[in-house]
Amino acid sequence: MSSMPHTAAGTTMTKGLAVLFAFCCGAIVANIYYAQPIIELIAPDIGLSSTLASFIVSLTQIGYALGLFFLVPLGDLLENRRLMMVTTAVAIVSLLSAAFAQTPNLFLLASLLVGFSSVAVQILIPLAAHLAPEQTRGRVVGSIMGGLLLGILLARPASSLIADHFGWRAVFGAAAVIMALISVVLATTIPKHQPAHNASYGQLLKSVCSLLFTQPVLRQRAFYQACMFATFSLFWTAAPLELARHYSLSQSQIALFALVGAIGAIAAPLSGRLADAGHSRVASLCAMLFAALSFLPSLVHPAFAVVGMAVTGVVLDFCVQMNMVVGQRAVYALDAKSRSRLNALYMTSIFIGGAIGSIIASPLYDHGGWPWVVLAGSAFPLLALLVFLKTGASESRSFQHP
Repeated sequence: MSSMPHTAAGTTMTKGLAVLFAFCCGAIVANIYYAQPIIELIAPDIGLSSTLASFIVSLTQIGYALGLFFLVPLGDLLENRRLMMVTTAVAIVSLLSAAFAQTPNLFLLASLLVGFSSVAVQILIPLAAHLAPEQTRGRVVGSIMGGLLLGILLARPASSLIADHFGWRAVFGAAAVIMALISVVLATTIPKHQPAHNASYGQLLKSVCSLLFTQPVLRQRAFYQACMFATFSLFWTAAPLELARHYSLSQSQIALFALVGAIGAIAAPLSGRLADAGHSRVASLCAMLFAALSFLPSLVHPAFAVVGMAVTGVVLDFCVQMNMVVGQRAVYALDAKSRSRLNALYMTSIFIGGAIGSIIASPLYDHGGWPWVVLAGSAFPLLALLVFLKTGASESRSFQHP
């Protein structure tokens, strides 16, 4: 293996390539979220109880976390484009399995594999950071994260609309077709990149654990965003249940509601620019504070509750996205040669938080209704904020040396 990193000759991070990266990231990450608004349709069809329905979402996120830990570090060892092609092929098979599953065990296994195989997005992002000049790295990563968040947010309305008109199985069939198209795009347009790392896979995983213990900024940023993403997943898993059961909204109406949340994607480029300008601490402080307060509009008079919930969704998405991009820039700045492993640890922690939020969504809603969701949703970012205020001083000094 080469002792020097090698990227296809003449490859630089142009605006066109950044847009392509953003599109691929959005399309791939959407796989994790298609099931979120339609668990009410899937669960009875495959014989899963309503209390266990949110396991569909949480197992997908757990699978994604496993893929992040065990597959993404290979981005520092293997040729990146080939690795992404393999994971995308597994995603196609997993999505088709979900589309044709007739039993809860098969569908839950397919959900786990859909998450596990959708980690190509987290190989693309460090590759973009590698190709981008340091002075614009935050902006480039922010733009690509905007595409990723759009994929997350648009997956829900697309899923609801398709399920409403063609059934929930068509959602996963369509996703498999999209992944087939993405594999062609990856094969023909993404530059090859051979990392410089020469360690074995075992040594690579050992070094991942070492990074977790030796990088306090990584641990802090991972914890903050895990709390934020727990709230994000909790809201977007419970909100469709509240809208369908309490307000009798159809899947198409829920799709429009989810579409409003896509407004939060504008946070990505903005937060990247704030990070590049040295305002990371202020951006994170505001993100955590307003995320903790974001559930208040959903408690207004029942006549305006749906509008209030939409406001909650927009504000929460904005805050979660802002904190994620700022955190990624801080993490990527720690060690250029370890970006894939640093990103794997950061994102694994985030999706563990997301899985926790999804797991508790259905039981919380079934036993305490929307007020219990509000309490839990506000508690996660508040906890992150308290830890940030306690430990953020040491982290803020690291931002002076990106």
